[in-house]
Amino acid sequence: MRTLNLGILAHVDAGKTSLTERLLFNAGVIDRLGSVDTGDTQTDSLEIERQRGITIRAAVVSFTIGDTAINLVDTPGHPDFIAEVERILGLLDAAVVVVSAVEGVQAQTRVLVRALQRLAVPFVFFINKVDRLGAQYDRVLEDIARQLPVRPIAMSTVIDPGSKLVRLEALDLRTEPSFTVLSETLAENDDALLGDYLMAPDRLTAERLGHSLADQVSRGLVHPAFAGAAMTGVGLPALTSAITTLLPSRERDPGGPIAGRIFKIERGWGGEKLSYMYLASGTIQLRQYLDLPRGPARVTGIHVFEAGGVHPAASFHAGQVARVSGLASARIGDAVGDDLLSGGRSHFAPPTLETRVLARRPSDNVALWLALNQLAEQDPLINLRRNDDANEVFVSLYGEVQKEVIQSTLLTDFGIETVFEESTVICVERLVGTGAGLEIIFKEPNPFMATVGLRVEPRPEGAGNSFALEVDVGQMPASFYRAVEDTVSETLKQGPFGWQIIDCHVAMTAARHSSPVSTAADFRQLTPLVLAAALSVAQIVVCEPIDRFYLEAPVTALSGLHTLLAKSGAITRDSVIANGVARLEGTIASTMTQGVLQQLPGLTSGMGTMEYSFDHYARMAGPPRSRRRSGADPFNAAEYLLRLR
Repeated sequence: MRTLNLGILAHVDAGKTSLTERLLFNAGVIDRLGSVDTGDTQTDSLEIERQRGITIRAAVVSFTIGDTAINLVDTPGHPDFIAEVERILGLLDAAVVVVSAVEGVQAQTRVLVRALQRLAVPFVFFINKVDRLGAQYDRVLEDIARQLPVRPIAMSTVIDPGSKLVRLEALDLRTEPSFTVLSETLAENDDALLGDYLMAPDRLTAERLGHSLADQVSRGLVHPAFAGAAMTGVGLPALTSAITTLLPSRERDPGGPIAGRIFKIERGWGGEKLSYMYLASGTIQLRQYLDLPRGPARVTGIHVFEAGGVHPAASFHAGQVARVSGLASARIGDAVGDDLLSGGRSHFAPPTLETRVLARRPSDNVALWLALNQLAEQDPLINLRRNDDANEVFVSLYGEVQKEVIQSTLLTDFGIETVFEESTVICVERLVGTGAGLEIIFKEPNPFMATVGLRVEPRPEGAGNSFALEVDVGQMPASFYRAVEDTVSETLKQGPFGWQIIDCHVAMTAARHSSPVSTAADFRQLTPLVLAAALSVAQIVVCEPIDRFYLEAPVTALSGLHTLLAKSGAITRDSVIANGVARLEGTIASTMTQGVLQQLPGLTSGMGTMEYSFDHYARMAGPPRSRRRSGADPFNAAEYLLRLR
């Protein structure tokens, strides 16, 4: 039996969780359909998910269709929880991208499709809600082809869309015009099929077209689009058939070396850490020791996802998902054993907002810090930051909904009432040029028993930070080099203006110690000074986040919108006017986005809509913004040394 890791991805409210519920019902996993509106769906188990009707945490459920075992992953659709989606993508064999037949392609749809293509994850489209008023299957297909870098193939014919009497006819490869249309589409990427289509059409059969379609889907060349209504089940048989016949899976080896990844962490009733793990190779037994990045840990409990539930087990093998107890040092994203899965590199933008969190009762300050640390285990991208000097705690956010969810979770799960201050935009720092720093042992003003030389240089945008050794690694203990590398990574979190430095390469160019006097602490304490000196030579600029926006409004409001966008510093790159509706696309500084959103209803009589998502960082005009630093400041050598003493 083959195993398929299937992701269900969509923009919020496209019907993703309803589709998951329908697939489970049709597979016999549940005997009653839940509803997002009533808060009783299988995959939305958190109380806050049921209250708000949105998915916040990824959920896994396993079931079988024919000879295919499916690990179905329901992911959040709201952009504020994109980090939860990111942790899942590397595990997927294939995906279903859900698009609403009413709203069409939306901001999150674009983000998800680009991420799937970067990771080479095959996917099909499911155009949902064809029974809703305003549904337009053909228009949505055109929008997919026009707005996304994909080649959709219509696999359904929709009759009477937008009504409860809607009917669907699945594409029949044996009849015209479907046979000819599909042959011509597939022939663009299949030379042998093209030759037979032109010279020997009698060789083309429905079976051959089906094989070519499956091959091109697996290579990401075409993307079949199915229509339906998840709430009623219309169109689901065709989609289910495609999941088992068109979407590919990877080879798994239960007898091979252990290779897996931890993609989710929760806390049990007693506070114990529960690690959700997908295993790509090997078999894990109860009480077995596993190799984790922070040292070996022993498995004390295993619960396997299968047959629609979670069941205790003595072991689990490649292709299965399990909830494992006992891995106290585990963190989200950790590779278990060999790293055969894509992961580590971020495929989405980091959070661009930050807010200060305060406990309403000062006596709860310690409890607040501990509670936020537990939440950071479940979502590392909240980037928990503490300024001990001012007794301030900050968290990073993707949006205001995420802020409300964290605040509600702190109250319901930990009993802590909190105040979240107004969110501010997170800037970053970038290098302008290259620079070098050097401190030599036994030479003033270096007070440490270590020699450290570092060179810094900018990397391409989005490349991230990197570290390399350009010295003879045999001249010092390995722990000294690790101390330098770890300290470089930590120091880059706060540049001269207090923001994180990104896209920076650091090379260690000089190293010396004095045995047995030198310690790793000498290298940890000296490295920030040397790195700060190198960064000062290279020069640093502050960059602010820039959003890409998609704005739709009546043509009558176009003049006022252009004025508003111009005052906000937005740059409009593309505009289309059709049927009395103007569609504008461009970029705007994240600091100005909320202002435009607030004024949009008044300018458009409530008929305007605006979608936006992070696009890139750009150098800030005018004086650079700074953020209060936490801890000793290596860019002020005298103060830094005084703090250490």
